[in-house]
Amino acid sequence: MRRPLAAAAASLAAALTLGLAGCVTNDEGGHPDGWEPVAPDAVPELAERVPEDIRARGTISIGTNPPFAPLEFKDAGGQIIGFDLDLARAAANVLDLDLVVREQDFTLILPSISAGTVDFGASGFTSNDERRQTYDFVDYLDTGLQWARPAGSTITPDDACGREIAVQRGTVAEMEDLPARSAACVEEGKEPIKRLAYQDAGTAATAVVLGRADAMAADSPVSAWAVARADGKLEMAGDIYDGAPFGWPVPKDSELAPLLADALQHLIDTGEYERILTMWGLDDGAVDQARINGEDIR
Repeated sequence: MRRPLAAAAASLAAALTLGLAGCVTNDEGGHPDGWEPVAPDAVPELAERVPEDIRARGTISIGTNPPFAPLEFKDAGGQIIGFDLDLARAAANVLDLDLVVREQDFTLILPSISAGTVDFGASGFTSNDERRQTYDFVDYLDTGLQWARPAGSTITPDDACGREIAVQRGTVAEMEDLPARSAACVEEGKEPIKRLAYQDAGTAATAVVLGRADAMAADSPVSAWAVARADGKLEMAGDIYDGAPFGWPVPKDSELAPLLADALQHLIDTGEYERILTMWGLDDGAVDQARINGEDIR
């Protein structure tokens, strides 16, 4: 569940190339092996439903906050890439629109949607009850929290008292999950968990690889991305827990929620959604159908 307070995570591709001795590296330059653009044809019956002001300009805009690999981050050339970008662009194509990407501070994206300066958000937003009071969310990815640990370690989220756990600043892992777990340790008469907070998830993963932390707590896609790029030095530590979907926020009761949900459903039905998921290694987060605020659209 991404950042209730601040934007933080960095591209693992950058953070895992810190030049530190023994640090794992990732020199693929951004897109994973086998990546290719997904550009589905427009669906006329959906394009006809695009709000008039958006149709007139021919573009639809998203607010996003890199780096948060593999959802959104910058490649070596400074271009914002990632799963969120590919999926949002594919949905825009279905609506016969070009996607405009606006990089913003994470805390400013929702206010920008309210102000009408961006049309929707695509930046790893947790679709939760609190946010749904003000915005509608088109849910597109099932996620949760999941830990990564050194290969061969036995540490788990339920056996971390007295251990040092790396996290990304401002995430639910840092602000909510680890404090609750640490408090439970103290109540049981055990040592508290020591949080090692880093500016980005890549540096947190590197801390684990270098033995400076016992494990990393992060959103499940972030942990999976780290493990996949750690050259066997990291492994998952337990299952996903505290599951909640990521969603595209749009203004409450606007025309965009059902329209984007139908565009997403078209991508699901045609297999393009699964294709994008697979390229980014996010198959485990696949939704079986588009939902608005957790409710099926069919």
